[in-house]
Order: sequence, then C-alpha cells, then structure tokens
Amino acid sequence: MKPSARACPLLIAALLPLSACGIPETGVVEAGEPATGVLDPGVTSAPSESVPEAVPLVKVPLYFVEDGSLVAVDRTVPGSTDLGSTVLLLFNGPDGKERGRGLTTELPPAAAAPTIRTDGTGVNVQLPRSAGILTDTAVDQLACTVAVARLRQDPALGSAQVTVEQPGGRLAGRSSDDCPSGADRETPGDPGTAETVPAPDTGEGVGGTGGTGG
Repeated sequence: MKPSARACPLLIAALLPLSACGIPETGVVEAGEPATGVLDPGVTSAPSESVPEAVPLVKVPLYFVEDGSLVAVDRTVPGSTDLGSTVLLLFNGPDGKERGRGLTTELPPAAAAPTIRTDGTGVNVQLPRSAGILTDTAVDQLACTVAVARLRQDPALGSAQVTVEQPGGRLAGRSSDDCPSGADRETPGDPGTAETVPAPDTGEGVGGTGGTGG
C-alpha cells in the first residue's frame, strides 16, 4: 500500500472528533461586533473633525473723556462680560484705537477690583483704597459705564441708579437718565464712532446729584 493511501484513513479519523464537537475544520469564524478602542500596532487614530464653537462678540459700553466731555463708546470684545469685568476694562483706559481718536480717562489704573452690589435698579460700587479720591468727571465715567451696563443686563429696568462709594466714605450718586447717549452706534467690526455729549452744567457732575462728604 502506498504511503498516501495509508495516511488518508488516519487523517479522516483525526478530523471526526473535531467535527462531532462543532469545531469548524478550517477557516476563521467571525461573530459579534468588531472590537473598538484598540488600534493595530502602527495605526493612529484619525484627528477629530469637530469644529470649535465660535466665540460670540459682545459690545461693552464704556465712558471716556474728550475735551472735558463724556464720550460714550462701545468696545467689541470676545465672550460675555459682567459688571465687574466691564469696570476693569474702564479702569484700564482707552485702547489704542480709542486713544487715536483723542479719548482719555480721568480714572486711575485699577490696582484692585471694585466691589459691586446690585439691588434692582440700584447699583453700589465700592472703590478700593488704592483708587484714591476721584474727580467728578471720573465719577461720571464710572457711574455711567455701570448704569448703562446694568441696563443692558436687564433692559426691563428702564433706568439705573449708581452710587459710587470712595475711600473715606465719600458717596456720589448718578442716574442713567443723565448719562450721554451714543454708545449703541458702534457695531462689531466697525472702526467705531463716538458721540460727544457735554455733561449737564450743574457744578456737581452728571445728574446734579453730586458727591458728598467731608
């Protein structure tokens, strides 16, 4: 008998137990979902194709000075702002574009952030001791900036009353009704326009309520 003939019965006998147990004779049987989270060696994951969300632009009302008069401007900044961050922007003074238009400020640089409290239409701004005593024009800048920003937070208020508390207990009150308008004329991307409106000549700053104290 040839060797190949003798090998066939032996091979058939070896395969019979495997077939009886349900084990496939040849090939690979795939079952279930493909594995995830594991990459083959040398394969890197594809970069994320998600597009980052665009940061919205907002207009922040600020009051500066030109030739002794208050000037209302809108500065376009990315992201949202609250009263505290708006006041810090004001204390930092005009930016390059605003200085190029001749705008100045009478507010000193802020070494510390003021404390701001709101109660309906009323807003109290407590200045840190490092701020010193402000001029009437500086108080006008601060109060009008806060008042207009407060109304943009809640237009339903109609008006806002701002009290500026300076070191030593000096108080100065201002109303949004007496603040120069024009801050809403600048739009995002626009070089910007500023409307100069002289403050009422009351001798006590905007609104005539003036500051008090010894």
